[in-house]
Amino acid sequence: MDETADFSLSCPVPIARYPKVLLAHGGGGRLMRQLIEKMVVPAFGSEALGELHDGAELELSGAVLEPGARLAFTTDSFVVSPLFFPGGDIGVLAVNGTVNDLAMCGARPLYLSAALILEEGLPMETLWRVLRSMKQAADKAGVVVVTGDTKVVEHGKGDGLFITTAGIGVIGPGRAMSPSRVRAGDLILLNGDVGRHGVAIMSVREGLQFESVIESDTAPLADLVTAMLDSRAEVHCLRDLTRGGLVSALNEIAGSLGRGRPGSQGLGIVIDEGEIPVREDVEGACELLGLDPLYVANEGRFVAFVAPQDARRVLDVMRAHPLGREARIIGQVVESHAGQVVMKTRVGTNRVVDMLSGEQLPRIC
Repeated sequence: MDETADFSLSCPVPIARYPKVLLAHGGGGRLMRQLIEKMVVPAFGSEALGELHDGAELELSGAVLEPGARLAFTTDSFVVSPLFFPGGDIGVLAVNGTVNDLAMCGARPLYLSAALILEEGLPMETLWRVLRSMKQAADKAGVVVVTGDTKVVEHGKGDGLFITTAGIGVIGPGRAMSPSRVRAGDLILLNGDVGRHGVAIMSVREGLQFESVIESDTAPLADLVTAMLDSRAEVHCLRDLTRGGLVSALNEIAGSLGRGRPGSQGLGIVIDEGEIPVREDVEGACELLGLDPLYVANEGRFVAFVAPQDARRVLDVMRAHPLGREARIIGQVVESHAGQVVMKTRVGTNRVVDMLSGEQLPRIC
């Protein structure tokens, strides 16, 4: 992938003397200062980060924050194992994951923080590769890493590297995304095939070989979401399909629809199995691994609940974007089976598809 293209650039920390992370790199002394100044700050190339201040001072006035606009603020932690997998690595996930959480709020992502938990003994070259990936992912998403933190834990207590990112974005005037805005008749749009991220991780963990390499779908979704919202269509709710996959995300929203609606007995969701794209190789891998692709995690997929009169227009906008070429209408919000998701199967039957009862794939993001 592109993010690995310049990993050959030499790591700026003197590798000959410190080829691996030491506890002293998180001890607040000279080595920690050297790690931050020579590796972390140059990797991100951010003016605010280069100040080495306790926090970042950010300009949010004028054209950035119009009258009526609001801030969106989110945070997420990433503990994926292995750190590198087909189509990405923990650094790309850490940037895209937080960018996408902001996008699902209808926000334009602006700034990120990055907190690194390093395990003693982590090769410096590994850390450098991840930092370079984060920088490239941030550039692609149009965000800037402006502040962060570095801690080192003892060998055997950190599994290499954990990353926590937080993000700030701006929600334009008049925009609001929430399950409470979903209405009966809304159509449910999906931007592409499901299941690739989880299968990409599992194929590395289990040492599985397929005819073609299954790569993660990790991608920043903010640009696509902005195009959808700029169409002025009635988009009521957005949700990315991470842990638990498509079915879990829909059940989370259906749970909100099934209660507390004045004058309503609650709403439910119907989806059409035949309209949900799953790649043949992903389906085969899932059969081999005993997984249901509808529950497998994604990192570049989302659903949109759109007013029926605007759904076709939004679908056209999605299909015109590289991350939405395979977009489909996969279901609808209905005035029955409140709080539940019902799937019309390929063989013509209906069945309730519930939340996962346990963890299907741990450490995937």
